[in-house]
Amino acid sequence: MKGPQPERIYGFRELTRILTLTPRRAGQLRRLELLRGDSGYTFRDLLALRAASALLDAGASVRQIRSTLSALRRQDPGLEHPLAELRLMLEGDRLLAQSDRVRFDPRTGQMVLALDSGGLEAAASATLSTGLVRPMAPPADQAETWFARASEWDGDPAQWEDAVAAYRRVVAIDPTYAAAWNNLGLLLHRMGRYDEAEASYRSARDHDATCCEAVYNLGSLHEDQGLIDEAVSNYRQALALSPDYADAHFNLAGALARSGRDGEAIKHWQRYLELDAGSPWARIARAHLEVVEPPEGGKEP
Repeated sequence: MKGPQPERIYGFRELTRILTLTPRRAGQLRRLELLRGDSGYTFRDLLALRAASALLDAGASVRQIRSTLSALRRQDPGLEHPLAELRLMLEGDRLLAQSDRVRFDPRTGQMVLALDSGGLEAAASATLSTGLVRPMAPPADQAETWFARASEWDGDPAQWEDAVAAYRRVVAIDPTYAAAWNNLGLLLHRMGRYDEAEASYRSARDHDATCCEAVYNLGSLHEDQGLIDEAVSNYRQALALSPDYADAHFNLAGALARSGRDGEAIKHWQRYLELDAGSPWARIARAHLEVVEPPEGGKEP
């Protein structure tokens, strides 16, 4: 019998993408003590961050949210994560609250609706597909059968160990199957098994020198490990293989910005917007450009 699966942990870069955080919004969430730098974040943390962002979008102030959270904790000391456990909504100048066990406005007790976490769960699940490879011509029928099974299982954290075993079976059948090596690396990366993930990404690259996804994923891994210079180099290599790789432009710009190289980052934010202007993350790229390249005469960049 399998033991309980480890809880999915998200990095700060994943939060930025899932929640489309701008630098200004990230600063507001830090003031609410909801962001903790690069520390790991649980799904409950995502719920709290999304709820706070929605309140800020609706016009609530940081001070108002902080005051309301303090009032909620006084009313119910058992609340550990008010923003994740309650539904908060702005009505006029009041914040109203509800859960299955706490249902009140800190001042009036007015009831509100229950929190729906499904949309965020779908958005979080969507990020799991980043960097996956789906080759058009599988090298062997048997290997492809296990690859298809692994691809089906790797989107469900409860089946990650099965997916790892299936990907390993693929590469045991065909050690040159670069797509399986890449996806195995991506899955191990999510599970926090960084050394194994790096070895898998490198195997994918070694067996297919054109596999830009493996090089990109290696950069993402290095960035998660705090190896920014290595990550920058990997993202540049991915772009050398695929100059229009939008995600590589986005991540390279972010890595350059985090290392204080805003001037170099600008062209990659701009190129990302040219390639994927309709993406939810385009707002992040535009916000960074506004910070490093203020618009003249109040016009949008």
